[in-house]
Amino acid sequence: MTGADLGIILAYTAGIMLVFMISWIFFKPLKFIGKIILNSLIGALILIIFNYFGQYTGVYIGVNEFTALIIGILGIPGFFAILLVKLLI
Repeated sequence: MTGADLGIILAYTAGIMLVFMISWIFFKPLKFIGKIILNSLIGALILIIFNYFGQYTGVYIGVNEFTALIIGILGIPGFFAILLVKLLI
């Protein structure tokens, strides 16, 4: 193995490492945004189910982007916070 071969191997290794680092930088925020969107959709589904059973108790929480996003970000505590605000107002 000569010095030129070693240089080429190091260049390819550095290039591959650079591709992995750049892809990690770009896909990490997309993964976070995807998780928020998925949690928001699950939150909207939970609200729809709650409202179906809430017709018997008279408690209704509107299903919109804001409530789904709050439940998507905060999870179950967000659901109870929205429910508490609804019951107090």
